[in-house]
Amino acid sequence: MGIFKKLSSMLGGGGSSSSKHRIIVVGLDNSGKSTIIAWLKPKKAVQPEVVPTVGFSVEEFSKNGLQFTVFDMSGQGRYRNLWEHYYADVGGVIFCIDSTDKIRMCVAKDELETMLQHPGLPRDVPLVFFANKMDRPQALSAVECVQNLELDKITDKAWHIAQSNALTGEGLEEGITWLGQQMARKGGRK
Repeated sequence: MGIFKKLSSMLGGGGSSSSKHRIIVVGLDNSGKSTIIAWLKPKKAVQPEVVPTVGFSVEEFSKNGLQFTVFDMSGQGRYRNLWEHYYADVGGVIFCIDSTDKIRMCVAKDELETMLQHPGLPRDVPLVFFANKMDRPQALSAVECVQNLELDKITDKAWHIAQSNALTGEGLEEGITWLGQQMARKGGRK
């Protein structure tokens, strides 16, 4: 069964009924956010070359009865303050981590803490972390990313981390399946 069929059945999609889910994709620049979104989109909608996002972009696509509205938020420093404008009514958060960028791991941690403390972020929103670029030899493991970002201190929200390679799709199904299950438990916040 394909990933979107699994998500669709978990979220009550399928047949002619369709539910729409708002998901924001955040993380520092060059972490793989746009590449993850390109992997999620139906193959005919994918552009051959993924370019960095400036500001933000909105992608709407559906697959197997599940409609996504995905906000791809730029990770460049001057645009990170825009993230908070998209927290309201969000059903899930994808936080992309460049597991090879050990130097900026503390910046990612600071941005995550700022996001988690923001009053506009729904209290019960599930977070999936993609420890991306796992194909590279210098990549930190998922456990090392958890330690560096202190994810174990997140106790008021459901979260999951998946090792990933956005270029091949490796690990993305695991994370997206988990996110779909969590959103289904919450009634698919719209």
